[in-house]
Order: sequence, then structure tokens, then C-alpha cells
Amino acid sequence: MGRLMNAEDYEESLRKLNLNVYMFGKKVRNVVDDPIIRPSMNAVAATYEYAHKPEYEDILTAKSHLTGKKINRFTHIHQSVDDLVKKSKMGRLMGSLTACCFQRCVGMDALNALSVTTHAVDGKYGTEYNKRFLNFLGYVQENDLVCDGAMTDTKGDRSLPPHLQPDPDVFLHVVEERSSGIVVRGSKAHQTGAVNSHEIITMPTRTMREEDRDYAVSFAVPSDSPGITYIIGRQSCDTRKSEGMTFDRGNMFYGGHEALVVFDDVFVPWNRVFMYREYDFTTQLVENFAAYHRQSYACKVGVGDVLIGATQTIAEYNGADKASHVKDKIVEMNHLNETLFCSCIACAAEGHREPCGTWLVDLLLANVHKQNVTRFPYEIARLAQDIAGGLLVTLPSEADFKSPEVGRWLEKYYKTKPDVSTEHRMRILRLIENITMGSAAASYLTESMHGAGSPQAQRIMIGRLVDMKKKQKIAKELCGI
Repeated sequence: MGRLMNAEDYEESLRKLNLNVYMFGKKVRNVVDDPIIRPSMNAVAATYEYAHKPEYEDILTAKSHLTGKKINRFTHIHQSVDDLVKKSKMGRLMGSLTACCFQRCVGMDALNALSVTTHAVDGKYGTEYNKRFLNFLGYVQENDLVCDGAMTDTKGDRSLPPHLQPDPDVFLHVVEERSSGIVVRGSKAHQTGAVNSHEIITMPTRTMREEDRDYAVSFAVPSDSPGITYIIGRQSCDTRKSEGMTFDRGNMFYGGHEALVVFDDVFVPWNRVFMYREYDFTTQLVENFAAYHRQSYACKVGVGDVLIGATQTIAEYNGADKASHVKDKIVEMNHLNETLFCSCIACAAEGHREPCGTWLVDLLLANVHKQNVTRFPYEIARLAQDIAGGLLVTLPSEADFKSPEVGRWLEKYYKTKPDVSTEHRMRILRLIENITMGSAAASYLTESMHGAGSPQAQRIMIGRLVDMKKKQKIAKELCGI
């Protein structure tokens, strides 16, 4: 292809895939046009469409370090602090334009983490993983592809390592080695935007020991490879998207999805394998990917922008915007949201160059940023619900508003100020509901908590990365110890 795709190109590329997708117990025959999945495809398509707009070009595109061509930044390998900062700004921008997960960050973060780790493995073992990776990267950039970064295994009994699990498949692993490649079995859970992706890039989900070397595997395969099955996860209020309504959906255009991706004896050719049994490098790959992906939660700042805007609007529609406590709560929402932005910019600005040439975020500050993300969006959402009022959860359906029998009563009794449309008031309430309780809450709240690792994972990294001895030394010197 050799050019930046637009939204139409992207949609057409998905129609060419032959994905094996299940939802609500039935096989999805038309993934692209399914009303529940379609909004998530629209969100990914936006990352293509806005890249063509001159006002967003600097943020959403970059120059490939492989070819010198202009590429979508979601396929870029960071070459400077400026790239890392623009990545944070891109996350906020796309979050504010879609008010949901736009699904391309995980693949971008996987590409960057692998660029570092494959180079390091080659340096120790004389392998050719980095050459394979760069060939794959060139293919992704040339064709402007979406990659699903697949790290999270289902894990089975959390008290046991992979090789001691009663069912060995609860961690993705190699079951057969051939002269032409490997065969893998297992699954990857919580896969954001999986059925909107062209490629699946897998990584180990944790540090592996020698006994778990068959689980120390990373590779890329086309998303419609034989043996791959997708099972779409449920979201709150997800069937509203298929009811034919408009404002009951809240977000009329965009959404997200998650899937369990099952690998049932999937063949991977050697040129697509980026790690195989190098268990001693799993820690580096996991921690670097996690840091990149924790930075990516700049997207929550963008969604926060939308939620704050909606909250200010409902306050005005209700005639409560002049109340001092409402003003103060909205100030607090902005304070929390901008504090999140500070930390994701900071981890980018303090980034450094790895030996391979790729720039990596500051690991400590990336974990601090994500730790804040596990908390602040919940308070922002609480304040939004506080200001919106109880109608947020008692509002009748759009069908009732259109009913010739009762619609007039709803129009009469839900009216506020003379210059405020009752329908507009209902629409903004549905948007707040969608972000804080509906299908978008999966990406704004639950993903804020568990995405890129649990809160405890970040606290472990913070405890490990902080230079406590240095802090103690300064304190002792200042008081004469």
C-alpha cells in the first residue's frame, strides 16, 4: 500500500479479513457492520481520519526511522523525547475526540517494547530477533496496520507459576517446534479492539523462570490466522447500540470492545517469532511494555475533558452552574484531570535513549502516572454524577419520549429553562451515563483501574524504582547524622 490509510481504506481492509468471532453465543457473520461492534471500529477509524487533517498532522503522524516516509504515529518507534511527548498529547487528543478507547495504543507500545528487547536478546545470544522485528515493523508501517498487543494471560491459579498449573494452557505456550516455526496454544484476555486489528502481537504476561521457558514466547500473526477465535466481552448497556435509538446510546458515534482471544494450536513461522525460551529477558519486555502502556493512559485525560465538558453543560441546563459548590466541584474535576496530564508528560520528558536507539519513558514516573489513573477518574466520575443529579439513572427511554401517549408528559416535566431543549438535556445526561456507568465506563473507569496492570503492580514498581537510600542519605546529612 505504501501510504497513510484513511477511514474508508481501513474499513475496507477489515472487510477482507476472515475472523472467527463469537458474541452472545453466536458466530458474528459481519463483524464490521455489527451494531454492537461497529462503534469500536469507528473509534479506530478516527485515528486514520484525523491523521489526514492538517491541524492534527504534527501529533498523529511521524517520520519512519526505517524509510523516512510519513507514517501514522501509532506505528512509530520513538526516536526522541519529542516523540514521547507527542505520544502523550496524541492519547489525550484522541480520547477527547472519541470519548472512548481508540484501541491502537497497546500495539504501538508492544512495537516499541519489542524494538528494545529484541536488540538486547540478540546482543547476548547472537540471535536475529531484531532483524525479524524490523522486517515486521516495516510491513506494519508500509501498510498502516492496526496491531493488537496481547500480553494478559488468564493465569489460572495465581499462586502457581505457569509450569505447575493444572491446565498448562492458562498461560500461552509453545506446544510444538517445527523446522518452519512453532505451534502455540492458550489465550489472551481483555484484548482491546482485537477484532479491529490486522495483526496480533503476543508477549509474556509475567517474568518467567527457566522451568517456564516454553511460556517465554513473543510473536506476531495475522488476526485471521487459522486457530484463532475471538469471544467478545459484555459491557454495561451494550445492547443499546442495537436498539435503533440515538440518544439512549450516549455516545452516538464511538465505543470500544474487549475480547478473549483463543489460540488453538496456531502455527507461527520463524520470521514472526521475536522471543523463544529466552526467559531471562521476559522481565525487561514486561516492564518496558508496561511503562510504555502506563504512559498511554493519557487517553483518560482526553475522556476526562469530554466528561468535564458534559458536566458543565448539564449544570448550565439545570440552572445550577452559578452555585458556588458546583463551580468548586468542576474546578476540582479540572485539577484532577490536568494533574493526570502532568504525570504522563513528565514520564515522557524524562525519557531516555536505549542502546538500540529507541527512546523509553521514565519507568518510575510512568508507574506514578498510572497509579494516579487508578484513582482520579473515579473521583471525576463521582463529581460528574453528583452534579448531574438522580435523573442520570431514572431517565425513561428514548422510545418513551417519542411515545404519543406519554411523550408529552416527559417533555413537560423534564423541562428546565425556557431556552434549553429537553432533548438536549436528555442527550447530555446519556453521555454522562455512558462514560461513568455505561459501555464507555469499561474503558474510562475499569480500564483505568486494571489496564496496563493492576494498581498493586504499579506500587511494586514504584517501591522498586525509588532511590530510597539517596533520600535517606540527604535527610541524615541535613540533620548531622
